Parts: sequence; C-alpha cells; structure tokens
Amino acid sequence: MHDKTEQAPVDASVLRLAPAMQLLQQSGHVLPDRDRVDRVVWMQAVIDALCELSSRDPLTGLANRRQFELALASEIDRVARAGEPALVLMIDIDHFKKINDGHGHPAGDLVLKAIAQVLHDCIRPMDTLARVGGEEFAMILPNCPPSFGLTVAERVRLKVQGRAIAITPGQQVHVTVSIGGAFAPQWVRSSAPLWIERADQQLYRAKSEGRNRACLEEPVVSLVSAEEKGLLFGTSQFQDFE
Repeated sequence: MHDKTEQAPVDASVLRLAPAMQLLQQSGHVLPDRDRVDRVVWMQAVIDALCELSSRDPLTGLANRRQFELALASEIDRVARAGEPALVLMIDIDHFKKINDGHGHPAGDLVLKAIAQVLHDCIRPMDTLARVGGEEFAMILPNCPPSFGLTVAERVRLKVQGRAIAITPGQQVHVTVSIGGAFAPQWVRSSAPLWIERADQQLYRAKSEGRNRACLEEPVVSLVSAEEKGLLFGTSQFQDFE
C-alpha cells in the first residue's frame, strides 16, 4: 500500500502575484476587492483576467494571433462536421509605412485603433476579428455563403476607405486596405496553415493588382488540395480508391 497524503490548497498569500497584478492594473482590469470576496473567487477572477489578457492584442483590444489560430481550428472542425461554408479574410492596410514615416508611430497607432474599430463594426457576434501582424488583420466568418463572400469583403473595404482618421488636432488621414479571402473546403478537415495560405495568396494578388481591392479565391468554392485529401483519406478505409 502507498501512503496518500492530501495536499493543502494553495494559499494565495504565498504566491508571487505582484507582477501579474501590476500587469492587470496597467491593462485596466478591475478585480473584486480581495478583502470582500472568498479567496477562491478572487483567485479565479485573477486567472480569468490573465487568460483574457493573453488572448488580446494590447493596442487594439482585438483577438491576437494565438486566439485567432484557436478560433480557426475550431471553425475547421465545425466545417468538417457540419459542411457549412466559412470564409477567412486577410486584411492589410495599404502603405502603412508611409503613415509611420510621415507622421510618426503615435499616428500609426491611432490609425491601427481606428481601423480595428471600423472592422469591428462590420462583423456579426458569431464572427472572429483579430490583429495578426503589424498592420494586418483577419476575420473568420462562419456560415458565409460563397455567393456573399465578395460582397462582404467589398463592404469592409469601402467602410475603411470612407473613414477619416484624426491623427492630430485638425489633421486627418484616409487609408485603404487590400483584402484576400478563401473559403474552407466543406466536409473536409483542412488545416489552419492551408486555409491561411489560400487567403494570403489572394491578399498578395490584391496588392499586386494595385491595392485597395478585394480578391477572393476562384473558383468561389475552394478546390481540395492533395494535402487536404491526405488529411481526409490518409487513415481511412477509402484510401485505396484515390
């Protein structure tokens, strides 16, 4: 027989929480009064706040790349099981370097926050919007029929184009975006890198064709690649029939 000893619950008072608390305070999180709530409740609030902080872009408040990739993996699973269409849009601000070079990085930050708000105003509650790079954003649009894809992307592009962004008192700038989109192949378990690569290819096409435009993968319903066939049939009893 092995002796089993019960471990005492961790005492929050002995944890080195100062760096975490400072980080949460700087980010504007408000925690319940430690002296007025149960210790477990307070610790859970700290954990929840740290999880929220780790999934958000600190400048725009949007989901960060890590959260975007988690949402993308979940959507791939849903598409494979339910067969409903889903669209990914990769969105890049055109000539963003000129903003930073001409007006300074604080102005660039204002532009990023303004564009994040414009994009947020374009999405539905079920959609995911993330900042995935310096001036690059991404959208996951579940249940978006292929016939609506270009209309949705154009709506986003025009909303950004029409937004005047104040960068100093009395000074405004307008920016445009290039958009690339790809649909997940229905009933097929794809992968996040393949899906993003398809959308990125369309983003590069939009930029090479002059920027300030939206390009979606053609044909509208994505073809299944050899790698995706491998994901579908690689361990299947049907692999001999390829």
